[in-house]
Amino acid sequence: MAPVWFSLGGLLVLSLFSSIITLSLAQTPTAPIPPVAPAPSPDSDSCNGIFLSYAYTDGERIPPILKSNLSAQPYRFESTLTVLNNGLDELKSWQVFVGFQHKELLVSASNAVITDGTVFPANVGNGTVFAGFPSTDLKTAIDTAGDLTQMSVQINLVGTQFGVASPSIPMPVNISLVNDGFVCPKPTMQGRRLMEVCCIKDVNFKTNVTLDNGFLPRQKGDLTIVYDVLRTYETSYWAQVTIANHNPLGRLDYWKLSWDWMVDEFIFAMKGAHTSVVDSTPCIFGKQGQFYKDLDFSTVMNCERRPTIVDLPLDRANDTNIGKIPLCCRNGTILPPQMDSSKSVSAFQINVFKMSPDLNRSQITPPQNWKINGTLNPDYQCGPPVRVSPSEFPDSSGLPVNSTAVISWQVVCNITQPKGVSPRCCVSYSAFYNESVIPCKTCACGCPGNSGRTCSTTSPALLLPSQALLVPFENRTALALAWADLKHFPKPNPLPCPDNCGVSINWHLNADYTKGWTSRITLFNWEDIPFADWFVAVEMGKAFPGFEKVYSFNGSTMEDVNNTIFMQGLKDFNYLVAETDSVDPTKNPRVPGKQQSVISFTKKQTPGINVVTGDGFPTKVFFNGEECSLPTVLPLSHAVYERASTISLLLSTAVFLLLVWQ
Repeated sequence: MAPVWFSLGGLLVLSLFSSIITLSLAQTPTAPIPPVAPAPSPDSDSCNGIFLSYAYTDGERIPPILKSNLSAQPYRFESTLTVLNNGLDELKSWQVFVGFQHKELLVSASNAVITDGTVFPANVGNGTVFAGFPSTDLKTAIDTAGDLTQMSVQINLVGTQFGVASPSIPMPVNISLVNDGFVCPKPTMQGRRLMEVCCIKDVNFKTNVTLDNGFLPRQKGDLTIVYDVLRTYETSYWAQVTIANHNPLGRLDYWKLSWDWMVDEFIFAMKGAHTSVVDSTPCIFGKQGQFYKDLDFSTVMNCERRPTIVDLPLDRANDTNIGKIPLCCRNGTILPPQMDSSKSVSAFQINVFKMSPDLNRSQITPPQNWKINGTLNPDYQCGPPVRVSPSEFPDSSGLPVNSTAVISWQVVCNITQPKGVSPRCCVSYSAFYNESVIPCKTCACGCPGNSGRTCSTTSPALLLPSQALLVPFENRTALALAWADLKHFPKPNPLPCPDNCGVSINWHLNADYTKGWTSRITLFNWEDIPFADWFVAVEMGKAFPGFEKVYSFNGSTMEDVNNTIFMQGLKDFNYLVAETDSVDPTKNPRVPGKQQSVISFTKKQTPGINVVTGDGFPTKVFFNGEECSLPTVLPLSHAVYERASTISLLLSTAVFLLLVWQ
C-alpha cells in the first residue's frame, strides 16, 4: 500500500494538471479571434491621456426562440464602458462614441445619457455617443491625489443585440473620445471580451477656446437653449429657458419642447409657456405626494417625467398671471435672425419642485434628453446640457448693472436629417413651352403603411393640367385621367399614391428672351393651420448671379448661403392661410391657402445660361427651413418634344414594317 502522503501528492498533482488542462481549454477560442491592430494601445498604467475600455461581461439568449431565422434571434448583453482621465488637464463634459454594429437596442446605461436626446430603450445599432450624467467632468490624478472616483467613470450597459450567439462575442467596431482636441488610434482587443484605446492630446489642434472661470465656453449651433436658474430655495427653484435660433434657414412653428426629469422633479407653475397636458396624478400617487403631504396638488401644472412644453398665444403676452416674460408668447414661432432678430429668440420661466437627494439650495440637477420640433420645420438633434458661465440679465431695478443666474447650462441643437424621414413639403415644375405640369413625386412626403393596397407607391405621378394644382389630391383623379386620355399618357393600375405633403410649391418657367427670363413661384398650403411670417429659400445654381427682383414678395440674396434667394411675404401679406372650404362645399373641393409672385433674372451676368434645359429651375427649395422634395425630371421643351416625336414615329414605322414583312 502506498504511503498516504504519496496518494495525497498524486491527487494534488492530478488535480493541478486537470486545472491546467481545464484552464487551457477555457482559454481556447471556439470562434476566430479578431485581428489585432498593428499599433496596440497602451494599457491604463502607460496611457498619459484618456483611457477608454469596453468589456463584454455577460449575455444570454432571450425569447422568442427563432430557430428558422438565426440572424433575428435576440440576445441580452451586459457590458461596461470605462473612461479614465490619466492626462494633465481636467476633461470637461466627456463624450464617448461606441460603434455598436449588431442592431443593438440599449435598455439602460448607468452614469451616462445618449447625447442626441434619445430615451431608453434606444436603437443604437449604427453606433451612439454617450455623455456623463450626473458627473460630466473627470478630474486629473494630480488634482485628486489619484482618486479614481473623481478621475474615472464606469457605464454599465444593458441591452438586446441580434444574431450573435455564444461563443461569439458581440463587440463594437470602435470606441473613441468625441471631445475636440484628442486623437484616438484604432482600439485593440485584449482577448475576445475587452477593447481598449488610449486617446491623447492632438499637438496640431488649435483652438481659441479657453475656459471661462472654470466653465466651458458657450458653443455655436443651429439652435441653442439655455437653462438658467434664477432663484433657488431648499425644495424648489425658478429657472428661465431661452431658445435662440442662429441658422439663416432654420425656423420653428408651433414649437414643442420636451426633456426628462432625472430626480423626480415636477412643474409647479410656469410663465410665458405652458405644458401640453395639465396633470398632477403621477405626483398624487407617487413619492412626490408622500413627501409634500401638505401641498395642494390641484394647483400643480404637470407631474410627467417627460413633459411637453408649448408656447403661449400672442394675446397672453401681457397676462399678469402667465405672461409678462420678455420674449415670450409668440404662438410657437421662432424666426431666422435674417427675417427679424427680435423674433429669433423665445423665453419662458418655470417653477420646479425638487425631490431627494436635491433638497438644498445648491443641489440642482438639469433635465436631460432635450428634444425640440415644430410643424413643417427641419428636425433638430440636441446634445446634453453643458455647464457654462452664469448668464447675465439687465437688473429689474433699472440700474445700469447686470444680475447673474445662480447656475446655467447650455443645450446645442443642430439641424439633422434622420435616416428614413420624409420631407414635409414638395415642389412641382411647369414651363411656358409645355402644357403639362410635373407634379410632386409619388409619396414625396411619405405614404401610409397600407397605401400599397389602394395605390402604387412606385408608379410616377401622373402629369397634370395646370388647373389641377388648385385642387386637393383626392379631387384630382378625374382631371388627371382626362388629361392622360387627351395627351395619350399611360395610366398605371393602380394609380400612383398622393404626395402627402402639407405644403406644395410650383416653380413655373414663365418666359425666356434674349436679355433675361422670368419665373413664377406659387405656394399652396394644404394644412389645417396657417403659417405666419412664412419664408421660401431657393438655391439657383448657375442662375443666381442674374437675380434681379421678386415682385410680390420681399426677395433678397443670402451672402452666407450657397447661391440662395430668400423670399418672404410683404407687410400685411406675410400670412399663408390654411386650407378652407369652398364657397359651396357640396359642389366644390376645399381651397388651399395660396401666395404667388414673379421673379426676374438677367442674362448679363450669366452668359451661356440655358434656361430651358434646366438652368432655370432651382436645385434646392426650402419652406420655413424644411428642405422640400424636388421632381427628378424637367418639363420637356419643344425641341425635345420634336426629337422625341420623330424617334417615336420612326420606331412605330419600323415595328409596322417588321409586322408586314412577317
